[in-house]
Amino acid sequence: MSGRHESGDRGSPYAPHTADETAAMLDAVGADDVSELFDIPEAVAFDGEFDIEERTEREAERHVRGLLSRNDDLTEFLGRGHYEHYVPSLVDHLSLRSEFLTSYTQYQPEITQGFLQALFEYQSMLVELTGLDIVNASMYDHATALAEAALLAARVRSTDGDRVLVPDYLLANRRDVLENYTDGAGLSVETFATDDGNVDADALAEAIDDDAVMVYAENPTTRGTVEENLETVGDLADDHDALFCLGSDPVALSILQEPAAVGADVVVGDAATLGLPTAYGMGLGLFACRDDFVRQVPGRLVGASEDAADKRTYTLTLQTREQHIRKERATSNICTNQAWVALRTAIHAAYLGPDGLVNLANDCVRLADDLAERLDDVTGLQAPVHDRHHFREFVAHTDQPANAVVADLEAEGFAVHAVGDHEIQVCITDSNEHAADRLVAAFEEVA
Repeated sequence: MSGRHESGDRGSPYAPHTADETAAMLDAVGADDVSELFDIPEAVAFDGEFDIEERTEREAERHVRGLLSRNDDLTEFLGRGHYEHYVPSLVDHLSLRSEFLTSYTQYQPEITQGFLQALFEYQSMLVELTGLDIVNASMYDHATALAEAALLAARVRSTDGDRVLVPDYLLANRRDVLENYTDGAGLSVETFATDDGNVDADALAEAIDDDAVMVYAENPTTRGTVEENLETVGDLADDHDALFCLGSDPVALSILQEPAAVGADVVVGDAATLGLPTAYGMGLGLFACRDDFVRQVPGRLVGASEDAADKRTYTLTLQTREQHIRKERATSNICTNQAWVALRTAIHAAYLGPDGLVNLANDCVRLADDLAERLDDVTGLQAPVHDRHHFREFVAHTDQPANAVVADLEAEGFAVHAVGDHEIQVCITDSNEHAADRLVAAFEEVA
């Protein structure tokens, strides 16, 4: 913004030091120029202009509105890791209060007992849903939680090993983050086959050995199926002293098998299925594990205690981050968490209550079944591809090339995924069920 910041004799409007102060500090350390203090490879060093036109606030707003107006106004039936449920207005009303929406770190115990209590409630709700003992105060998203689970597995496993086994349906972005995290730890990410959307138990039994540190599966899976082999996965992992990590979300967990009951050691996922509209980037990493691993949990834990006057209080009870403990003993270098999103999730879950959460989850099963049955009646479509129970989404076969069907649906105002040459994926929840009739009609036109 032009005219908003005056640097005066300072080198930057964003730094408090004057040119004389900077020169004095450089002289003290024996450097001629600030650039000597940094070792930035030439290939990535910035040496020019950003080529960003200066604009006033009004001009910038008009420019952004112009960019946003170019977006297609599509009704989304997308899914595949991004799920939207109706977020009641009280979530906005409460979470936007100044006590919660602040640039200050919200979880400093001396001033924010209310926020810490909300995070404690968030953790407690997920403890009930997963059946595991420990839930942290959140990670960035599903992918980072999965990656941290792999690092935890490598630390706690009693014998050596370097293999992380994941199903072939794992989303590419989750695998990329997982590989990025584990590469530095000397771990390798390997794929095992699935059968009709679920884990192929025989393939997993052949793939796993004593070098496996962790086995990962999802329920529901990325293809929308409800996994039926969780106990087998847990047994195979246990037989080889590997950790069993399960991916899910709080809505699905309210009606699916309890992770602890099927042998899961760690549960990861995206808890932002409650409290946030679809954000396509901002999420809320769910991370739960057994009590045995409490001192290996990445991020922060909020606990309940009592103050000097014997009043119930909340505090950060464990932060095994390198910011707080010695770097060599830190479990993770993850910097912050998604505290405000966790607050919204806790508010939404409390608003629904146990019965409301179960009802919402049952709707995810019913709506997917109903829509798949209706699309199966459309000439040129077979739905669902997998003969399984489904949650929120399903894959359908198209006689026409999938990309052509997706493009034609976009022209009709709908967005779905193409996941193969002749496969599309459709996701339905309470947020888009009102458009189901029009979607079916559009399929009848284009399939």
